[in-house]
Amino acid sequence: MEPNPSFGRRRLSHPLSLLLVIVGVMLPPVLNSPELAAQTPAPAQSPFKFPDGPAGRQLQAWLAAFDSGDEPTLQAFAAKNMSANTPADFAQQTIQIRNEVGGFDFEKIEETSDLRLVALARARTTGEGVRVTIEVEAKEPHHISSILLQPAELRPEPPQKELTESEAAAAREQPSFHQFSAWLAAFNTGDKEKYRQFLVGNFPSRVKDLDQDMNFRARTGGFELRKLEQASATQLTGLVQERESDQFARFNLQVETIWPHHIVSLGLTAIPHPAGFEIPRLSETQALAAVKTLLEKNTSADRFSGAVLVAKSGRVLFSGAYGMADREKKIPNTIDTRFRIGSMNKMFTAICILQLMEAGKIKLNDPVGKYITDYPNQEIATKVTIDELLTHTGGTGDIFGPEFDAHRKDLRTLNDYLALYGKRGPEFEPGSQWRYSNYGMLLLGVVIERVTGQSYYDYVQEHVYTPAGMTMSGSLPEDEAVPGRCIGYMRSETTGSWVPNTDTLPYRGTSAGGGYSTVGDFFRFAYALLGHRLLSVSSTDLLITGKVDARGGKYAYGFEDMRGANGNGYVGHGGGAPGMNGDLKIYPKTGYVVVVLSNLDPPAAQQISDYLDNRLPR
Repeated sequence: MEPNPSFGRRRLSHPLSLLLVIVGVMLPPVLNSPELAAQTPAPAQSPFKFPDGPAGRQLQAWLAAFDSGDEPTLQAFAAKNMSANTPADFAQQTIQIRNEVGGFDFEKIEETSDLRLVALARARTTGEGVRVTIEVEAKEPHHISSILLQPAELRPEPPQKELTESEAAAAREQPSFHQFSAWLAAFNTGDKEKYRQFLVGNFPSRVKDLDQDMNFRARTGGFELRKLEQASATQLTGLVQERESDQFARFNLQVETIWPHHIVSLGLTAIPHPAGFEIPRLSETQALAAVKTLLEKNTSADRFSGAVLVAKSGRVLFSGAYGMADREKKIPNTIDTRFRIGSMNKMFTAICILQLMEAGKIKLNDPVGKYITDYPNQEIATKVTIDELLTHTGGTGDIFGPEFDAHRKDLRTLNDYLALYGKRGPEFEPGSQWRYSNYGMLLLGVVIERVTGQSYYDYVQEHVYTPAGMTMSGSLPEDEAVPGRCIGYMRSETTGSWVPNTDTLPYRGTSAGGGYSTVGDFFRFAYALLGHRLLSVSSTDLLITGKVDARGGKYAYGFEDMRGANGNGYVGHGGGAPGMNGDLKIYPKTGYVVVVLSNLDPPAAQQISDYLDNRLPR
């Protein structure tokens, strides 16, 4: 149950040609567990009845394939039931989606006919409402022509009845609780042989996944049981918390009815921080001492490697570097180590666009085709605006996936990406919803190049890095030697050890992300932004003020706005990919700035910045 590499910023590798998933349905920063979440048992049969027509039968078939989480099953379903499909991509993306939402429980039919069905469902991970529309072809065998998932309002779920003390005591006598307790104890040891012995005797269907589970244990550090919610002899549901983080998950265990009550399935799904487990605010001194202890623990456990800086009102309160920049050469990280920053680059891109707006060279409500006059797809060229690219509401999709993997070394300029992806149409009606789009941000880099006549990289250097005093930041190609640029390390799926991420990296960073920087440069960037050295007061406010609901807060222009109604939160952006993770949190009201950069997989950095976010004074 590993935290999602993008921390709620889930990026689907490719737009599905038929399955359009609307990520306006907010997901928490999930602990994405392909190892264990795929074992989540389906809930008990609900009273919902699917209509007995072609559309209803196809929806049931799709749901069964979706719930399987099995790639061959999904590929076979797509090949048999979908009129135009790419089974491999369909299966890959559907599994990613299922890991996020945990599945769907259907509640109500809104519209039904033989060929079209609209139903309301609830996402199991979050309880959020989803409107599912399926359309099938008129002729036999009624292939699926489209499936659309959209956010929808549902009546609130009734609050879960708390177990009384006597009920909780009785639950602890059940076989399901005994098996869960034994699994948790074996898992938490981190001892591979002890855990294998437990699986052989109690969860035999899981033995084949031993290495995956051990990798999962290394990433999470184990769990503590925090609450029981429902219990019977054969099923148990409750809450656990990661030992070294604030992340909670809901577990669902099912065991056989007869002795020795082997475990049938065990699923863990991340949830937002639950009521009743509030984290007390600390004094500034206490918060900094606590995060220093956490950093030392995580570094010792090989779960953190990177640099951290905390400042207030322009004064550095704490900074430190941990772990190794190059494990083979035993070069340690320092405060001046250059870390790859992933999507944090989006903040620079958005600032450049607003600078050009201030100069009268760009209008935010103009279509992208006004500036990229040779854009291949006319629907995007004429319908998608600059504003929609900035807010991820243009439906422009992603750049990562099989096509990127096949052309990774050939994509050297922003125009190379445009040539590869520019023929695609929008995934949804532009402006109608929010869906994180790396390609949309990449297009903004092309706009900057077309409007200014400069390369994106030169423009950012001249108009962001230089005025902000950022002397250690850039996006030079990976094959060029950059002094102090660390090696990124990702955890091997087979051995669990840290291995270089070299073979996953693009040729160079883009306007969507992938450059490098230091915690010191981000400190200078934050105060240059707050001091209006990059944009005017009004444009700065326009930049960081949330425009659309996203990720538990609002998304602005290349910035997340998590300040809420009282303004106590932060603005900023994170970035994550294999072997890299970073986060910048700027607190305009209190003056705090938190920067964490890491050369390990997510959530190495995000875990630290979130820990401080929950504890620093407001």
